[in-house]
Amino acid sequence: MNKLEALRDITPVVADTGDIASIESYRPVDATTNPSLLLKAARLPQYQPLVDEAVDYGKRRSDNRAEQSRLMMDKLAVSVGVRILDLVPGRVSTEVDARLSFDTEATITRARQIMGLYDAVGIDKDRILIKIAATWEGIRAAELLEREGIHCNLTLMFGFSQAVACGEAGVTLISPFVGRIFDWYKAKDGVNGYAPDDDPGVRSVRRIYDYYKRHGYETTVMGASFRNTDQILALAGCDLLTIAPSLMDELAEAKGEVPRRLDPQDAAEQGETRVSFNESGFRWELNDDAMATEKLAEGIRNFAADSVRLERFAFESCTHCN
Repeated sequence: MNKLEALRDITPVVADTGDIASIESYRPVDATTNPSLLLKAARLPQYQPLVDEAVDYGKRRSDNRAEQSRLMMDKLAVSVGVRILDLVPGRVSTEVDARLSFDTEATITRARQIMGLYDAVGIDKDRILIKIAATWEGIRAAELLEREGIHCNLTLMFGFSQAVACGEAGVTLISPFVGRIFDWYKAKDGVNGYAPDDDPGVRSVRRIYDYYKRHGYETTVMGASFRNTDQILALAGCDLLTIAPSLMDELAEAKGEVPRRLDPQDAAEQGETRVSFNESGFRWELNDDAMATEKLAEGIRNFAADSVRLERFAFESCTHCN
C-alpha cells in the first residue's frame, strides 16, 4: 500500500485544485477552488469554452463592465465547480470574491448569487461550500448563511481566535493554512524547516482540532496549504486534508504505513479551556498575533489580485467576444 492509500484509510482527502484532469486522476472525496487555482486552470486550452461561456453570460446580462466581471467570475467558478462535482462524490468549495472580505452584507449577497447559479443547474446545496475569508465580517456573513442552510468553508485561517469565532458561529468547515504559517515562522526564525511535531503550522491545526473536539464543536477541521508530505502525515486523522496534486503524487509514490496522529477521543482530553470573543476581543487577539495578521492580509491581497488577473484574462482571451 502506498502512503496516499494508507492516509485515505484514516482521513478523507480533498483535492486542492481546479484542474479537472488531476481530479479525474486522484478521485478525491471533495475539491476546493480559489481565484488563484481558477486563474491557473483558465489558462489551460481545455478550459477556453468555459471562459467563453462565462464572458458571454456576463455580457448578455449587463452593459456595465464591473457588473459583467462579477457575473463572469461567478459563472466561471460555478461552471468549473459543476464539472468537478461530476467527478467527486462529495462537495466543492467555491469562493466569494476576496475584495468583499470586510463587507458582511456584500458577502452574503454574493454567496446567495453563487448558490442561485448552482441551483439553476440542479446542484443540491449540500454539495456546495461557500468559501469566505475568516475576517470578523466574513465570519458574521457565514453565521447568517449557515442559518439559511448555505454551508460555508472559512478560509485564510491562521489564528486561534479565527477558529474559535468560526466554531461559535456554527460554520460547516474551516481551512487552517499549514504551509503559510510554516513560511512565516521559517523566515522569522531563520531556519530551513522544522521536525513535523515542531512545525508551527502542524501545531496550529492540532491545537484547533483538540479544542473543537473537547468542546463539542461540529465544525470540520480541514488542514490546507501544505509545503511537504511530512506536514500532511503529521496530521493523519484530521477531519479532512486538502492536498495539491503534486503532493498527492509524492504520497502515491511512497510505500509504507501511515499512523494516526490525531484522534477525537485523545483530543477531547487535551483541548484548552473554552474561550469566547466579541468583536473587539477578536480584533485584539488577531492583532496580537503578528503571523495571523500578516498572513490574513497577504492572503486577501493575493486572492484579490488573482481575481483581477482572471477578469482581465477572461475578457482578453475570449475567442469570439472582441
